[in-house]
Amino acid sequence: MLKQQLSLKLSQKLSPQQIQLMKLIQLPTAAFEQRVSQELEENPALDSGKEKDEFEDTTNEEFDNDSEVIETEFDVDEYLSDDEIPEYRLKSSNYSKDDEDKNVPYASGTSFTEHLQKQLNTYDLNEQEEKIATFLVGSIDDAGYLRREITDIVDDLAFTQNIFVEEKEIYNLLKIVQSLDPAGVGARNLQECLIIQLKRKQQKPSIQLAIDLLENNFDMFIKKHYKKLMLRYGIAEEELKKAIEEIENLNPKPGASYSGNTKNVEHITPDFTIKIKDGELSLSLNSRNAPSMHVSRDYSNMLKAYKESKKQTKEQKRAVLFIKQKLDAAKWFIDAVKQRQQTLYFTMHAIMTYQKEYFMTGDERKLKPMILKDIADEIDMDISTVSRVANSKYVDTPYGTFLIKEFFSESMKNDKGEDVSTREIKKILQNIVQNEDKSKPLADAKLAKILKDKGYPIARRTIAKYREQLDIPVARLRKEI
Repeated sequence: MLKQQLSLKLSQKLSPQQIQLMKLIQLPTAAFEQRVSQELEENPALDSGKEKDEFEDTTNEEFDNDSEVIETEFDVDEYLSDDEIPEYRLKSSNYSKDDEDKNVPYASGTSFTEHLQKQLNTYDLNEQEEKIATFLVGSIDDAGYLRREITDIVDDLAFTQNIFVEEKEIYNLLKIVQSLDPAGVGARNLQECLIIQLKRKQQKPSIQLAIDLLENNFDMFIKKHYKKLMLRYGIAEEELKKAIEEIENLNPKPGASYSGNTKNVEHITPDFTIKIKDGELSLSLNSRNAPSMHVSRDYSNMLKAYKESKKQTKEQKRAVLFIKQKLDAAKWFIDAVKQRQQTLYFTMHAIMTYQKEYFMTGDERKLKPMILKDIADEIDMDISTVSRVANSKYVDTPYGTFLIKEFFSESMKNDKGEDVSTREIKKILQNIVQNEDKSKPLADAKLAKILKDKGYPIARRTIAKYREQLDIPVARLRKEI
C-alpha cells in the first residue's frame, strides 16, 4: 500500500563553486597555470593582465587573518560598478617574482626506436624478415626490453601484418635485434640482458665466471648466497668478488641510457620558496600562482548598453543573460583564485612556523611530529583542505626542494617520554644502515637494539616497516664481499 510521508532532514552539501575551489587548491603550479589559460580561453568576459595603470597602487592586497570572506553569491551590478576595481593582484612581498621557464624542457635528437631502426637497416634482410625485425624493434620498451611472449608476437604478425611465420624464425631475428647497440637491448628479462652484455666483453676468467653464474645459478646469485657459490665453484672469495664486480658494472636498463629519446624531462616547479633573511624565515608564493586578471570592460559596457536600451527584444534578453552568466563566472574565478592564494599561503606559513627549527638548520632531527590536524587547527580550516595543499605542492628551501607532505609525520615517545618524529627515527635508521659493515649487515632485531640503546624503544616489526618505507632491503640482500 502506497502512502505519503513528510520528513525533515539536515544535510550539508558543497556548492559547485566550492567543489571547483577545492579542485583549484589541489592543483600544483604548472597545472594551475593550464587551468587559468583554459578559463581565459573559454570565458571571453575574463581578461588577463592589468586593465589600467591608474589602478596599480589601489589594487594591492595583503594576506591577513582578518581578511574578508569571499562571497559565493554574485551581484553583477555591484561587481561592475564604476568604483569597483575589476582586478586582483597579490602584494609583491607575498609572492616570488621568479622568471622560471614556463615550458617543460625536452630532450633533443632521434627516438630510441629510430636509433635501433637505423642500425637494423644496415643488415641484409629480405622483405619479410625486415618487417618482422622492425616489428620486434617497435615492441621494445623504453628500458630496452622485449616484454612480450614470442607466441603473442607470432599471433600479432598474423593478424596485423598478414605475416605467417614460425617461432623459430622470430628467435633468429631476435638474435639480430639483440646484437644492436646499446648492448643488452631486446632482452626478455634481466638475466638475459646481463648475459648479452657480458658476452660482448673481452673474455677473461672473471667474465666467464660471471656468465656461468648468471646462466646456471642466477637465483642463488640474486639471493646473495655467496658462501654456497664459492663451495659450488671451488673458488676463493676474491675470485667471486671479481665476477660480481663485472656484473655490477653492467647496465640493467640499456634503453634508459640512450640520451636521444624524446621523452619529457621531469620538471618540478616549486609552489613556495622559503629563505633565511637576517636570521628570520621568509616565505614567498610562486608568482605563477598570482595571475593578474580582470573582468572584460567590453563585456561590462555591452551589459550596460543592453540595460539602457529602451527596446527589449527576445534576442537582447538572451544576450543579457549570456553576458551576465559570463561576468558572474569571471567574478567567481577571480575570487576563487584569490581564495586559493590565501589558502596556500596561510597553510604553508603555518607549516613553516611549526617546523621553524628545521627550516632554520636543515637538520632532519629537528623535525617535530606534525599531523594534518595540527595545521588545520592552527589556520582554522578543514583537514581535507590542508591535505590538498600538502599532497601536491612543493617548497624550495635552502636545503633542497621537497614535497610538503614529507614534513608531516606521526609521533613516537623516546625513553625520556618525549614526543619525537618518526621522520627523525627513520633518518637515524638510515644512517645506521649506511655505516654498517656490509660483509655482516645488521638484522632487524640488531637494528632495534641499537635504536633502543640510542633512546628509541622500537619493536623489530616497526623497524621492518620503516626499512621497507625507506627502500632498504633485508640484511641478506645488503650483504657484500
